[in-house]
Amino acid sequence: MKKIILFLIAAALMLNSCDDLFEPGIENFKDVEQMYDDAQYAQGFLVNVYRCIPGYYDNSEYATDDAVINQKNDAFLTMATGGWTSRLWTPINQWTNSLSSVQYINLFLENADQVKWSSDTEKSELFARRTKGEAYGLRGMFLYYLLRAHAGYGENGELLGVPRLTEYLTINSDLNLPRASFADCVQQIYSDLEKAEELLPLEYNDVDEVPVDFQGITLNKGKYNTVMGKKSRQLFNGLIARAYRARTALLAASLAFQDATNTASWSDAANAAAAVLNYNGGLKGLDPNGVEYYSKDVVEKLKEGINPKEIIWRENVSNSDLSNKQEENNFPPSLNGNGNMNPSQNLVDAFPMANGYPISDVVNSQYDKSNPYKGRDPRLSKYIICNGSVAGVANTPIYTGRKSGTDDGIDVKEQKSTRTGYYMRKRLRMDVNRTLGSVTNQQHYIPRIRYTEMYLAYAEAANEAWGPKGDNGNGYSAYDVIEAIRKRAGVGGDSDPYLKQCAADREKMGELIRNERRLELCFEGFRFWDVRRWKKDLNEPVYGIDWDRDGSSFNKFIVEERDYEDYMYYCPIPNSEILKFNNLIQNKGWK
Repeated sequence: MKKIILFLIAAALMLNSCDDLFEPGIENFKDVEQMYDDAQYAQGFLVNVYRCIPGYYDNSEYATDDAVINQKNDAFLTMATGGWTSRLWTPINQWTNSLSSVQYINLFLENADQVKWSSDTEKSELFARRTKGEAYGLRGMFLYYLLRAHAGYGENGELLGVPRLTEYLTINSDLNLPRASFADCVQQIYSDLEKAEELLPLEYNDVDEVPVDFQGITLNKGKYNTVMGKKSRQLFNGLIARAYRARTALLAASLAFQDATNTASWSDAANAAAAVLNYNGGLKGLDPNGVEYYSKDVVEKLKEGINPKEIIWRENVSNSDLSNKQEENNFPPSLNGNGNMNPSQNLVDAFPMANGYPISDVVNSQYDKSNPYKGRDPRLSKYIICNGSVAGVANTPIYTGRKSGTDDGIDVKEQKSTRTGYYMRKRLRMDVNRTLGSVTNQQHYIPRIRYTEMYLAYAEAANEAWGPKGDNGNGYSAYDVIEAIRKRAGVGGDSDPYLKQCAADREKMGELIRNERRLELCFEGFRFWDVRRWKKDLNEPVYGIDWDRDGSSFNKFIVEERDYEDYMYYCPIPNSEILKFNNLIQNKGWK
């Protein structure tokens, strides 16, 4: 019975962990063999897998020191305040979604060569190559998400990953699979991503001459462009494979996974990120507009599936009612939003002064405690709505003090007003109007991978591997990357003396790099995972700020205490799976 249940969950045509692609009636149900003569049906297997890619904006910040949520029943709130168990379903769980997707992919790979993709032999071979390349890349990607979410030290003391599924499991397969080692899972990811890069172009563009790697299939540019050209943009490509290799290498090299059985190194991670950056032209490729990659000026220039200069991979542009969900969920209540994402004072304090010094450097920073937002890093005002900021189509002043007399004040409107004295601005378009009777939709897109993430990954790994100014022949160092990122943000002036100070000390440089990552990637779903792989304090209390009515003074207060145990650096295997399969070893500490 156990095998039958798992088969029904994992079987490709019955997968229900993602949106179902196929909903046939019993009388017209298609079996797997029918994909051989129906290319559209065959491609549908991959379409459904794309629908299962984990969301970039996962809002996991609610469970970190960067933010809280104003919704009482949120799963992240439960996790962060002592209610996290292996029995609790959480949004960070990838066990069902990603393993089921891998099953889908394996079924596709075992049958893809028998599909008649086109009546034209050359096009058919190109389609087979592209779709298999996508499948290998997606399998590596899903294994990365599984590893990030569920790897850890098992109750047996070993550093474990997840079960490695490289064949499609049927009801006759042995489903009681053990977890592979962490190192073996990393190598499986690398193998799949290398296969994807081998089969796919780095990017999908129309060409005037067929690339050399594909000339063994066709010399006809029209046929090549039909399959590998601009019509295929936003499908998995070779550059995306490189980016996921960099993500995996950074994870594997991090403190949380340093173990005698894990041979990953910081130099591996730096070189993997450099392979992406070199394709982008090194430091010269850093997008001047990358700080506000979500802005109107960026979004409304997109066409024909082209990415902004900042973006490696993204979802499609949308201007439907659903595209304004970000504003509905996160605008302050005076702008008819639900104010969900409440940035912390902790995060605000992490933004340096515009001169580059942290506000904790009393002598050099020129930080004014009585006027705390004056002279700060310009990213602060771009990413966070503070007391007195203006927002929305009418540049409405937002006052966040409890006694401000507005709905935007702390705890004024239950589950709508801020709990910290701040609202999120990043990700949102201020030209969205949510006034009843005057609602306007605006174009949005959601990224999947940004180049800035890759630059920061390189900086972190290169500093650990070769020191602040070592470049290993790449032509740019960790120092160079952080200098460019801070200069783009308007931080540090012409000389950035604080950066120069950090360059003399690898540890101090590492702290600066981690802080720059925190700022540049805030509200993008990284902080939850970063503090864990860095083994930083999980129980930093979340602070807020309450301004008086006239804005002349404020009170700093604790909004929410965190309650994590040390074993929670590694997330659990769902308890339901442990109960079903006795070969699965739970991560240490989880009950």
